[in-house]
Amino acid sequence: MTPRQLPHDPTVVEAARWLADQSNPPHPIAVELNTRFGLKPRLACEAINLAGDMKLLRRAIS
Repeated sequence: MTPRQLPHDPTVVEAARWLADQSNPPHPIAVELNTRFGLKPRLACEAINLAGDMKLLRRAIS
């Protein structure tokens, strides 16, 4: 198993933080990330995955 490489695009990180903070995320998520942050589908997927990791880590340290 190899560690995930962190995204280098700060907009991806910003979008992931925003998404991780949403208690009721919008659907479809990728469309919202495109509208709100201008992310193309590949970068929206990165943000969605990173947001999931952020939520998991928050639960682990709580």
